[in-house]
Parts: sequence; C-alpha cells; structure tokens
Amino acid sequence: MAPTILIAGATGNTGRSVIETLSKLLPTSKTLSHHRILALTRAASSPTAQQLATFPGVEVVEQNWVDITADWLKHHEVVRAFIASHNKPNQFAEESTFHLAALQAGVQYVVRISTTAANVRPDCGAYYARTHWAIETLLSSPAFGRLQWTSLQPNIFSSFYLGPAAEFIKKYRLTGEQGTLRLMASKEAPVAAIDSDEVGIFAARLLSQDNPAPHHQAKYVLNGPEDITGEQVVGLVEQIIGVPIKSVSYKDLSGLDAFLAQEYMGGQQSRNVVWSIKHAPETAWAGECTASTTSKEVLELAAPQRTPAQVLQSLLKD
Repeated sequence: MAPTILIAGATGNTGRSVIETLSKLLPTSKTLSHHRILALTRAASSPTAQQLATFPGVEVVEQNWVDITADWLKHHEVVRAFIASHNKPNQFAEESTFHLAALQAGVQYVVRISTTAANVRPDCGAYYARTHWAIETLLSSPAFGRLQWTSLQPNIFSSFYLGPAAEFIKKYRLTGEQGTLRLMASKEAPVAAIDSDEVGIFAARLLSQDNPAPHHQAKYVLNGPEDITGEQVVGLVEQIIGVPIKSVSYKDLSGLDAFLAQEYMGGQQSRNVVWSIKHAPETAWAGECTASTTSKEVLELAAPQRTPAQVLQSLLKD
C-alpha cells in the first residue's frame, strides 16, 4: 500500500475539485509522485463518486469520515488529509475527533475548510462559525503541535449567493412571470463570493506542496476576484432577461427556514442554535467580506478567477 492523501468529503462542494486538481499535480511532485489519493464517500455507486474514480491515482472508498479512527488511518498509510466537515451542531465533537485520530496516527498535514473569515470568532451569532473558531483554537494548542495544518476561510460560495438569481431567470424564461427576486445580498454592500471549485483548487495546491511547513497554522482568507452588490446582481439579471425587475427583496433569508427544518431538526436539535445561522450574513451586509481581504498566499498559489457573471451563466446551464 502506498502513502496516502485522504480526501474526506470527496463528493461535496470542494472535495471534487480537490481530487481533480490533486490527481494532476501529484505526478509532477518531487516527493509525492508515488502517493495515492483516497476519496471517501458514503455512496461509492453515486455518479459523482464513479466519476472521481476515473481520475489517475484516485481510489474511492465507501467510508463515513466521522467513524475514522487512528488505527484506520495507520492501516491506510494516511500521511496528509483534507476535510470539509458538515456544519451541524455536533460538528465540533466529530471534527475534533477526526483531528485527534490524525494526531495519534502520525498524519503529517491536514487542510480543512472553515467558514467566512469575518465570522470565525468566539462571539459570532452563528453557532457554526464559533465551532470553526473552536476547532482552529484546538489545533493551535501545544497538544496538537505535531500535526501540521492549514485552515481555509472562504467567503460564501457563489452558487449559494447567486442561486436565487439563477432560479428567478429560469422561471421567467419558462413562464414569462417575474414574482419577487429574493436575494441574500444587501442592496449596497460589496461581497466577493467565491466559486467552491476554486477553494478546492487552492486546497489541492497546499496538499501537493513538497514541504507544507510554511503553511503550518495558517488561516487563509479566500474570496472571489470581484466584489458585487445586491443592486449589481439585479443588474446582471436584468441584462440576461432583457426587462426591468419589478420587485426585489434584499437581505432576504426566507428560503432558509424550510432548508434548516429539513436538514437539521430531525435529530431534535435546538431550534435556537440551528436558526442562529441567520446571523451569518451580517458581516457581509456590513461590508466586511470583500475581495480586498483575500490572503496574499491565495493570490500567489491559485488566485480565484471566476467572476459573478461567469458563475451565474454556469448556474443557468444546470
């Protein structure tokens, strides 16, 4: 069995581009060319998992990452790992257990996905952002000194940010009716939403470094290449449909209620905790999530390229 780079969350928003990029980078690496990529999925028969299995050097394994132990990591000779955790209320318990297993197994380097940098603090109103702060604090402690790690703090994914605009356009094209364009964005605040694939590309660049030590304990901020306001999103939509939009609702989080109820409440979670997610956009509305905050290391290794207009066009093809 060859030394292994583990990808937990392989079929998620960022995992797919991590694997695709990493499979291209490893053959040219001085130190990692003989490493294999182990992609974890809960459904190896899914179309996405089957596609990942076609990339060079990639092996797909049906395994839930929350059940991984130190012995499992040793058995599979895992030396580096990528993890994009869920953001349910038990995230800290499960992700910290994964990192502890990595420490005990002698894993050398972990790249993890955090959340919007302006929210990663102990007093953020959104519970999951406090969880990411807690995980980063845990990893920064002396007890975890033997485990090298990097935490990526990406802005909101552009597919989420622009999704309602794409659905509005699709409905208008189908029915000729507008309804109300409901945007998470505020009217005036600029936000540099980022394509999730480009977050994965940067993660792969880190994982493929011959020496990851310069990135140990780094917290990198990732944004898209361009800021866009809610008013500018409206302009993009009007340009595509060719007529003025009659009704716009900014700072609109109404679509979250049904999603949160479906995704989180089945396990008798605290509603007070789960619904605190609605505080997450507040930093964006305050103008704290612009392209100017992107870490220089991101721009040097894999500068994001996809503009809001390009992302919106791709969403219309789905």
